[in-house]
Amino acid sequence: VQLQACGGGLVQAGGSLRLSCAASGRTFSSYIMGWFRQLPGKEREFVAAIRWSRGTTLYADSVKGRFTISRDNAKNTVYLQMNSLKPEETAVYYCAAGPQRIGLSDYVGMYDYWGQGTKVTVSS
Repeated sequence: VQLQACGGGLVQAGGSLRLSCAASGRTFSSYIMGWFRQLPGKEREFVAAIRWSRGTTLYADSVKGRFTISRDNAKNTVYLQMNSLKPEETAVYYCAAGPQRIGLSDYVGMYDYWGQGTKVTVSS
């Protein structure tokens, strides 16, 4: 299983970015896909998750209303649309995959596969 995240970059506060996570190696229809982020000097934290089969979602309170997670079945890709970005959201963003039995989990340890991370820098 491989997860390839991309789309990070430099954006001004209040701006938007869309991250992509291309999944390969197996059929992901029975997986939960998640986005996490790791701020400098901090532990990895949950951002959003989506159940691939049904499209149901879960968000961290801090990003509700600003971030949207979605998936494209044909492209085997998960997206994270990030709007109204804040400087304190500067971090490396990671996509992850876990078995459907975990449900829409916000716990890092429940995910089995991780992408390499893509860096997002929000300038003030």
